This record gives sequence, C-alpha cells and structure tokens, in this order.
Amino acid sequence: LMQQTAEKSPKIHKKNSHASPTSIVAGNRVFVHFGYQGTACVDLDGNPIWKNRDLFFKPVHGNGGTPVLVDDKLIFTCDGATDPKVVALDAETGKVAWEVDRPVDATRKFSFCTPLTIVVDGQKQVVAPGSDCVLAIDPANGNVIWQVQYSGYSVIPKPIYHNGLVYLSTSYDTPSMLAIDPTGKGDVTETHLKWSIKKNVPHTPSMLADKEFIYSVSDDGIAMCVEAATGDVVYKKRVGGGFSSSPVLVDNRIYYTNESGLTTVVATGPRYKVLAENDLEERTLASAAVDGDALILRTADAIYRIEE
Repeated sequence: LMQQTAEKSPKIHKKNSHASPTSIVAGNRVFVHFGYQGTACVDLDGNPIWKNRDLFFKPVHGNGGTPVLVDDKLIFTCDGATDPKVVALDAETGKVAWEVDRPVDATRKFSFCTPLTIVVDGQKQVVAPGSDCVLAIDPANGNVIWQVQYSGYSVIPKPIYHNGLVYLSTSYDTPSMLAIDPTGKGDVTETHLKWSIKKNVPHTPSMLADKEFIYSVSDDGIAMCVEAATGDVVYKKRVGGGFSSSPVLVDNRIYYTNESGLTTVVATGPRYKVLAENDLEERTLASAAVDGDALILRTADAIYRIEE
C-alpha cells in the first residue's frame, strides 16, 4: 500500500474526508474506493484480493461518489477537473472493463455522484449524473442508452427511481430537480424530461420517494414534499440548520439529521408533522445507516447505534 502524507495529498473541501465513498460488502468480499487514489477489493479479514491505482484523475475538493456493484462490474464516476468519465472495473480482477467519456464540455467538470442501478423493460441501466449531463449506461458493455443535458456541476445527490421516473438534482449553482422518463434512446433532453422545479432543491442531500410523493431537504434546511407525477409542491417547511446528510425513510417516518447533529423525525404524507427531535449535539455530515431496528449515525467523533 502507498502511504499518503500530508505534504503529498491534494487539498480537499472542509466538509470532505479521503474516505467519503461507502464500502460495499458482497458475500466474502469488501470493495473499497478512494476515488482518484484507487480502488481495492479485500476479503473479510482485510487481505487484499486486488487493487487498481491506474485511474488517477485530478480531483477537485477530494473524493465523493460511491461505486455500485452490478453483476460482475464495479461502476463509479471519475468526474475530476478534466476528462470526466464513468468507469467499470471487473469485480473479479479489478481490471478496467469499460470507460464512457462524458459527452459534454462542462465549464466545471467535477462532480461526486453515486450511480443508481435500475431495470427498465427488462434491461439494467446504470444512471450516472455528472456535470451538465446524466448518462444511463448498459452495465454489461458501457453503451449509453439515453442521456439528458442540463446546467449543473459538483453534482452530489444520488438519483432515485420511483413509479417509472428517475429523479435527480443538478446541484450547483442553482439546483433543479428533474423528473426523467428512462424509456428513451439517445439524447432525450427534449422528449423525456417530464418536469423540473428550481426552488429549495438540495445541492447535497439525496431525495426520498414514497407512494405519490418525493421528499427532500435543501442544504439550508427547507424540507419539501412534491407530487412525484407532476412536480407540484405540496409543502415547504423550514426544518432548521444546515444539511449535508441525506434523509432516511423508515416505516412512514423521515429522519432529517442536520449538520449540528439534530435529527427531526417527520411523518410521511401531504402534511408536515414533526413527530420527534433528537439531538446528538455533535457535527454530523454522514447519512444514517439502517440495520434492522437500529439507526447507525456517524458524527465527527463517534459512531452511535440507536435502537429501542
């Protein structure tokens, strides 16, 4: 393993760490991804199976998105300062299976998005937003199935798929929430964009979908509920605080955790109803994980398991 010293490591955003991507556990393998610093696969005892350090790119703000494991491919975005692309590694060997260049010349090419795997008409698609475009890629061969162009960079929220539509945020500088019909082929910017909204859309936290609604919280703390089919705003309410972590939905309850560690629990449905507030009083940028009946929260200094 190569040691990274403080002198040699690129500057990263004050909210970031070098281990932002989430690890993936699959059977007896663990896949770990460090963006421009490389990707590795280890066994459950931590013994290396393979590593790939060949995909270096010049980072902006450090690492971001998490890979997605699809069949025998580990797929992630390489959206740095130049030459942004989506890459698939062979999960068995770590060798590059395919690369797809972003087909746009964005002014700011860096983004941090985690792709989403969906199945449309029996075919798998890996939906990978980046600066100025989202690509839907066939994971088997890297062919682009469809693409939509927009204006946005430093794209962070993971897209979601609900009731036949893909929803995403275009992030900076002025985020739009887009609803896209993923049944098209080629450039479907003019034909398959169902609706878009521009106010109170998150730059950083991912969105949630449940029944007929999409829920989100903006970085400056505005919770929003919109109709999934139309984009009509059902409510906008100030939760309070700044937000980096994504909300979590469990049993008709949404957990919004702000950057100071306060979690506000809100009922799903068309009326904004606060059920509880719980304050860890510690800086919290990471999204909560759900394990059975437990919530696992990571703050700046600790990991908490919260369970009745």
